[in-house]
Amino acid sequence: MIPLSFSQLRFWFQEELDRGGESPNTSMALRLTGQPDAGAMREALRDVVARHESLRTVFPVGDGVPRQRVLEAVEVGLPVRPVAEEELDAALAEETGRRFDLERESPLRAVLLAVDSPGLHVLVITVHHIAIDGWSVAPFLRDLSHAYAARLEGRPPSWEELPVQYVDFTLWQRKELGTPDDPGSLVAEQLAHWRRALADAPAELPLPTDRPRRSTATHRAGTVPFRLPSDSLRLLSRLALRHGASTFMVLHAAFAGFLRRIGAGTDVLVGSPVAGRTDVGLDELVGCFVNTVVIRTDTSGDPDFHELLRRTRRGVVAALDHQDVPFEQVVEAVNPARSADRHPLFRVMLSLQNNAGAVVDLPGLDARLLDYVHRTIVYDLLLDVTETDGALGGALVYARDLFDHDTAERLARGFTAFLTQAVAAPERPVGGLDLLTAVERRTMLETWNGRAGDLPDGSVPELLRRRAAVAPDATAVVCGATRLTYAELDTRADRLAHRLRRRGAGPERLVAVAVDRSADLVVALLAVLRTGAAYLPLD
Repeated sequence: MIPLSFSQLRFWFQEELDRGGESPNTSMALRLTGQPDAGAMREALRDVVARHESLRTVFPVGDGVPRQRVLEAVEVGLPVRPVAEEELDAALAEETGRRFDLERESPLRAVLLAVDSPGLHVLVITVHHIAIDGWSVAPFLRDLSHAYAARLEGRPPSWEELPVQYVDFTLWQRKELGTPDDPGSLVAEQLAHWRRALADAPAELPLPTDRPRRSTATHRAGTVPFRLPSDSLRLLSRLALRHGASTFMVLHAAFAGFLRRIGAGTDVLVGSPVAGRTDVGLDELVGCFVNTVVIRTDTSGDPDFHELLRRTRRGVVAALDHQDVPFEQVVEAVNPARSADRHPLFRVMLSLQNNAGAVVDLPGLDARLLDYVHRTIVYDLLLDVTETDGALGGALVYARDLFDHDTAERLARGFTAFLTQAVAAPERPVGGLDLLTAVERRTMLETWNGRAGDLPDGSVPELLRRRAAVAPDATAVVCGATRLTYAELDTRADRLAHRLRRRGAGPERLVAVAVDRSADLVVALLAVLRTGAAYLPLD
């Protein structure tokens, strides 16, 4: 039997390690207006599965090692399931979230949802990621459209034979790369590059999360859509042309600069997927070819955006020149600190979808491909950008374990504002580019500050003391199960202030406060103020 390709092996391991979670599935949901011929659609699906071996491959395990076994034929069902329109989202989540038994079950299934609205159906096709990638969606839907049209006429589809199948690619890949223990092999040369490129890389990319990282991640994802203004896209394209760069390089430079601005440091590591189709003979093949590269960007010294783009361009070119080696072997070679609760080498990913768009042409039907919704994420953040028909937009996908939706919305708006300013004024230092939209800035400076009011005289410690005298039993601080009255808060702050004074705290002095968010933090800040000193909160 045939070994797995390196891309297949990645998703096989992911499936094995997370058996209690959701499968890494890819779904295609087609909203069909009209009356589809379920029989012809079922035959068309069988035709596409017969054409692409990856869609009829199972992965039996022997002695702990998975292998590819291509089935001669598989039975593709297409059950028709009635569903109420208000329950459509739940039905889609149920159909696309079910796991595959990769040892025994072909990695594709389909269902036709008959919505209780005249002439409305949704064709849901779910494929395990081990058998498909984003690039594959376009040839899959082209083949499905051709086959459906033929089956409506009562004949099998007539198409050119594919030059290769996925198994051919697998064997070629392993032969071409060689082995790491052969110093003359391609994989050994590329691994040497990655060891140099990622030497002494930071183990953690600090992000403004709302919660600490869990010991066991749930991988639940949330999504915030965004769109770049059309005039900014024109400026982006002009800037890319000036620097001999691509749209991806400008986006990556902006993402690295934005991450620095939100506190991620000056040594920024971002992962990005690469198509992995290095030969035109693979372009029409459905399968999993995708690989991942890590792009390291130095944002130190507060460069202007011209300089940051030059640095980014060098990093991207070097990464793409060494993209053949599988990401898992890069991880083994670099050997970073490992943890089950986080992705190795990088925590954030940038993905640009600018390959040929998927076109669906089903006779007698108005077919529309519904947007793909990320339900799981193995990173902290994913900036998923799509470039189509002169427009640039996409979604910021976030780990719900770490971020609230409101925070993710602010991050998405902040990135859009940063990128818009960067391409409009690339001569400005990135540290001076704003993360606020014009509306947000006006709200903060004018709306929120537009109400004049009388303020009481006295310092914060004096105001607290007055309040404690007037309402000693009123609640002053609430933190979880902890509650402090004004009298208790006043007493605790006074007691700590006396201790701080004995240690030298007073006017013109600075007191560092390293306390987690709690009732004790409020006590500590008030105590410092009572000494006449200033406090400096530390993370």
